[in-house]
This record gives sequence, C-alpha cells and structure tokens, in this order.
Amino acid sequence: MSNEELQAWVEDISLKWFHVPFRHRAVFNRRLSSTGGRYFLKSHDIEINPHQLEVHGREEVEKIIKHELCHYHLHLAGRGYKHRDADFKVLLQAVGGSRYCKAIAKPEDKKRKPEPYRYVLRCTDCKMEYKRKRKMNPARYRCGRCSGRLQLLALDSKGNS
Repeated sequence: MSNEELQAWVEDISLKWFHVPFRHRAVFNRRLSSTGGRYFLKSHDIEINPHQLEVHGREEVEKIIKHELCHYHLHLAGRGYKHRDADFKVLLQAVGGSRYCKAIAKPEDKKRKPEPYRYVLRCTDCKMEYKRKRKMNPARYRCGRCSGRLQLLALDSKGNS
C-alpha cells in the first residue's frame, strides 16, 4: 500500500466515523517499532507503522487509524486528546478504535539476553541486599527494611560481591 492510498483511506475513515474531513498528511513510517502510529501536535500529521499492516492486516490498522484520528479531531476541537482524558476514551470507544496496538515480534528480541546484575547495595545494619543493573549513589537512598545506610558493592562476572 502506498502513502497515497493510506492518505485516501484515512480521509475516508475520518468522514465515515468522525463526520469531519481529515485535512493533513498521513504517511507510513517504517522506523516506528514499538507503536502502531503517532499524531503530531504541531503539524497535525499522522504516521502509521507499515509493519502492523504486514503482520496483522487491514482491520488492525484501521483501529490504529481511528485511534490517531481521535487524537487529531479532539486536539483540533480543543478537547481532551490525551490517552488519560475522558473525551478521548469515550470517542475511541464510540468509533471502535484500539487502545493499544498488537505487538510485533522481532527476530533480534529472541537473541537478546537479559543484562546481568552488576551492582549490589547492601544495608550496613540489617545486611539486606538490593541487586541493580546500573550504578547508583547509595548516599541518596536508605534501606527499605530498617532505614539503615546503604553500601555499594560491585559484582564479579559470576555474580559474587
């Protein structure tokens, strides 16, 4: 499907479901990975993830388009266009848009191993240990069990301190 066909599709959905014309641009963006689409507040353009179309089909992409059009029409009308706003939730339900897009499995996700714990914060009073992947300043925190001071320890490659 081309960008021109997507533009016509979005305009058609806007008229059919919202009864208001879509007067901006709708394009595919192959760089989108974790989202089905997005709406730009300044330009009022919409981008759609083409991988959703390839993997899940037209029906799922139509729900994504309705979701983005809810942002679009509510924003232009000066009403609550954010996900948390009641106006957005009511309109999304009324037009049958999806709240979340379906996930697309990526081949590189299967190969990625979880990062091992590299640091331990140990309470100097009760010896409670908190494993962390990132280094942090122990002076800014206290033990959750006894409110004692924390001491930062680095782990070796086997996970020993």
